[in-house]
Amino acid sequence: MSPLNLLFATMPVPGHVAPLLPIARALTERGHHVRWCTGRVFEDRIAATGARFVAMDPSIDHRGRNVDELFPERTRLKGVAKLRYDIRAVFLDPIPTQLDDLRRAANEPVDLVLHDTAYVGAVVLEQLGGPRAVSVGVTPMMLPAPDVPPFGPGLRYRTGPLARLGYAAVRALLDNVVFKPAFEHRDRILAGLGLPAGERGLASVSPHLHLQNGVAGLEHPRSFLPEQVKFVGALVDPAPSVDLPDWWERAMASGRPIVHVTQGTVADTDLTRLVLPTIRALAGEPVTVVASVGAHDVGSLPPNAFAAPFLPYDQLLPRVSAMVTNGGFGGVQLALAEGVPLVVAGTTEDKPEVASRVERSGAGLNLRTSSPSEKAIRTAVGAVLRGPFRDRAGVLAGEYRRHDAAELSADHVERLARSGAVVTG
Repeated sequence: MSPLNLLFATMPVPGHVAPLLPIARALTERGHHVRWCTGRVFEDRIAATGARFVAMDPSIDHRGRNVDELFPERTRLKGVAKLRYDIRAVFLDPIPTQLDDLRRAANEPVDLVLHDTAYVGAVVLEQLGGPRAVSVGVTPMMLPAPDVPPFGPGLRYRTGPLARLGYAAVRALLDNVVFKPAFEHRDRILAGLGLPAGERGLASVSPHLHLQNGVAGLEHPRSFLPEQVKFVGALVDPAPSVDLPDWWERAMASGRPIVHVTQGTVADTDLTRLVLPTIRALAGEPVTVVASVGAHDVGSLPPNAFAAPFLPYDQLLPRVSAMVTNGGFGGVQLALAEGVPLVVAGTTEDKPEVASRVERSGAGLNLRTSSPSEKAIRTAVGAVLRGPFRDRAGVLAGEYRRHDAAELSADHVERLARSGAVVTG
């Protein structure tokens, strides 16, 4: 087919950019023209895919800062108030500026716009007569359905009529009370752009094609899935190469099960929440602990623990027996693709939903807190090392292996462009 002109648009956040990198690489390798509008800190990684970087407006570019640095007032909020603030300030207020960015980029031909589900400007552009938008799910599936828990609280998956009634009640509470101020704010923004009010709910799923990061086996089962929704496998991009730490061979040759602990690349500002408690909890256990600690100095470590700022997951995860994580979706994808069972302890952003899916899948345990006790960590790690969790994680790994996420995503994009209709099959 003739080369396509594709515009990518993503929130300037690692977890929203990284899943689209392999898609961009696959499409440019097929001869398509890809431009990508996002934050400047990602310019080199985007250029490495063969795509052309387009800088977003500086007023909405996070420039590598975390959310607390960008919006210090949110640090005084908790619970629902903080969540409502984030929806408004982080995801809704940028919509008009995103729209301006996309309109400028559309001065060159654009066949399709590929966007992460939080980048609402791409949806608005299509509603105003612009190019069709293709959404990429960078979180667990947000699309509502009567037989799955409403997205957000990380509810346990249940089946049967009573579960459906409970889900409906919680969904009504979320839509009509908890998130109502955020939806009203969004509707005011849309009205200012000449558009009608949007639907209730947090989902931003394209009616043409939605590429969902992950596999169906990790998701909550549902009786109906729209035909444009495609599970494509693990949309993860190889991390930049790092030198092996000097302790690597010693740790790998310990002869004990290796337990990896991480708080991800964004939520690692306070290692006392998970990393350090895990190291202490397992200090007397017959395991080897390998921790990612970012820029932090963790001081002296027990004899069975090792730490480095960053670790090469392609070499580490095939040797890991269990992983303790705050529930970052990308890291969970990587671990399960290698059949590594999980202990998940995260309560911010989409992490309760990630933890809920790991729990339902049987591939790990959900501690339902972001600051677990040492006893809870020790008990959970012992359980996933001994129980059936590895078997279930192995089944999921087989499902991941059946999906070449980058090539499959590129196939779907080409099919949509060629047919002009909803992607089926």
